[in-house]
Amino acid sequence: MGNPWSGEVDIRIDGERRVMKLTLGALAELEGDLGAETLVDLVTRFEGGAFSSADVLRLIVAGLRGGGWRGGAADLLSAEIDGGPVAAARAAAQLLVRAFQLPEPGDG
Repeated sequence: MGNPWSGEVDIRIDGERRVMKLTLGALAELEGDLGAETLVDLVTRFEGGAFSSADVLRLIVAGLRGGGWRGGAADLLSAEIDGGPVAAARAAAQLLVRAFQLPEPGDG
């Protein structure tokens, strides 16, 4: 299970549990992929609801890469994410939250 205290979020892809984490390198890659100038721009984009399904995919890829995965977006185009697009968006949102705040006691 992903460790919320270190910013980790679990996601199940093609039946396999993976751990996502937004490391500094993953965040820098994500900024470049989304054309964001700053971390604040990046967070504002998602908080304001101005994101696309492609943005969610890029965020998941960045989190997976931060968790040690070496794939890319093309590897996920035909992958099955447990819970579908809603679960993917929820995991992506949780990933951003955990990257920038400490978890509440009992989170897991």
